[in-house]
Amino acid sequence: MNQNAPRENPGEDIAAKPFKPVRVALSVLGVCFALSVLGRGLNESFTVFLKPISSNFGWDRADVVSVYSLSALAGGLASPLIGRLFDQYGPRTVYALGLLLLGGAFVITAFSQHLWQFQLALGLCVGVGVAFIGPVPNSILLGRWFGPRLPTAMSVVYSATGAGVLILLPASQVLIDHFGWRGAYEILGGGTLILLVPLLALPWRLFSGGAPHIIRKVALDLPDEAWTLLSAMRHHAFWALFATFFFTAIGMYAISPQVVAYLIDAGFPPLQAATAWGFSGVVLLFGMLGVSWLDGIIGRRPSVLISYAISIVGIVLLWLLQWYPDFWMLTGFVICFGSMIGSRGPLLAATAMKIFRGERLGTIYGTITIGSGLGSAFGSWSGGLIHDWSHSYNPLIAFALVSVLLGMIPFLVVPALRT
Repeated sequence: MNQNAPRENPGEDIAAKPFKPVRVALSVLGVCFALSVLGRGLNESFTVFLKPISSNFGWDRADVVSVYSLSALAGGLASPLIGRLFDQYGPRTVYALGLLLLGGAFVITAFSQHLWQFQLALGLCVGVGVAFIGPVPNSILLGRWFGPRLPTAMSVVYSATGAGVLILLPASQVLIDHFGWRGAYEILGGGTLILLVPLLALPWRLFSGGAPHIIRKVALDLPDEAWTLLSAMRHHAFWALFATFFFTAIGMYAISPQVVAYLIDAGFPPLQAATAWGFSGVVLLFGMLGVSWLDGIIGRRPSVLISYAISIVGIVLLWLLQWYPDFWMLTGFVICFGSMIGSRGPLLAATAMKIFRGERLGTIYGTITIGSGLGSAFGSWSGGLIHDWSHSYNPLIAFALVSVLLGMIPFLVVPALRT
């Protein structure tokens, strides 16, 4: 058996050794956060590379955005496989494969000449690589250490999306300004590959074991919660969560890949546009923690609905920016829209893990998150097509708004998602 594979009773070996579960749990949280910063930051850096690549090759917006769409689709479709690999081989193998795919893809992109090469590297490989170090493995690993506090832990990790955007978008713009977009990809790819060394040196046996009291509780619950993928797919909550992921992702990702380009077209300098959107990372942390805090105070359903309302306000402010491109309008958009990107993710993950807990949780949750991948791919691709067709951002913004409204519906009508 692979040494990283979960053992039948992983808490037993660890319990025999003197260690502080709280300290180890925080270490695991830190590792998951750092990997998410890297993965999401590298993925979202595409928004900064969009204009230089389009100008270099003379491609339409839809052609270039198709790369981003393929990335989202590949990541979503790979989620069940990643969950299964995590169940069988553990975090070391999964995370190492993710860094290898990401670093290699960026290096290959630096030498690409044709659209299909970009789609293969930045689309397929980056999408799968981000998924290998993303929400599915992180949720499962953190669930072993935080148990009922998983929503708070996942809020911290999901906020890494914003931290990655804050760090890597301005950094990517600076690298492009100094070394060109090809040189920037070489530097980012090489740096990612170097990170494989410290990653492999981490104490993964300890990290994958989980807190003894949580592992014991899960072991006691397993006989009564013997979910399989097929039985989960027959439950209405499975498809409700799938639909929420799908429609919300359409709305968010119809806009996100084109935010920097939109701000530049509205009159903001490129570095200011990239930095402003990068600051969504700051507000995202507060948005994540705020929604999770509300979950504990007023309940899941009202907390999620409030997050959707704030997202809608952000979309409206983005629409107004084309006529009022000032600092305060831009700040309002970044705060409202940026703080809510993915803010529902921790609550959806906790809901899925509460309903479908068991030995096959990784496979089940990974399959549910296909909805996010499909929605992200369809949203970003449709957004590019709508912009090219209309030569305007207004139909795109309307499309995103309707999609976000559809994402709310499961929390209004499905009882299992209200608690």
